[in-house]
Amino acid sequence: MTADQRIVVGVDGSEFSTTALRLAGRMAASLDAPLEVITCLGTSDYFFASRLPEERTASTEELEETAKRLLEESLERAFGSARPERLSRQVKFGPPAKVLIEESNDAQLLVVGRRGGGGFLAQVMGSVSGACAAHAHCPVLVVGQEAGERQLNE
Repeated sequence: MTADQRIVVGVDGSEFSTTALRLAGRMAASLDAPLEVITCLGTSDYFFASRLPEERTASTEELEETAKRLLEESLERAFGSARPERLSRQVKFGPPAKVLIEESNDAQLLVVGRRGGGGFLAQVMGSVSGACAAHAHCPVLVVGQEAGERQLNE
């Protein structure tokens, strides 16, 4: 692996993805690798749409702006003002699992939270993290919120 091979982390604004982001930042620093933070916006993304006023139907531009805001809020929660030096961020359009699996093609590591902001709360692992673990083209680190909090507080 080369030092410039990036670490990709999927972020959806959930606490699980914030914990994954923190851990991905530590991994990127340890491996001297760039950190690419990706938020995915599907055509029927109810999670982002739920952050808009109820009386309106969101346009694509509004959903993208909401996704960018949630991404920035996640970065703030994860790093505060001490953001990694080689950090980049993107909002990509398409189903999150498909986008992240495609992004894993030229990554040395893909990091995702165990669960995201949508789906069923009783699931141990979300559909996106499960698909990434099964189909990514690089190693995948699936981060649970509880384990991440224990590691960060020690």
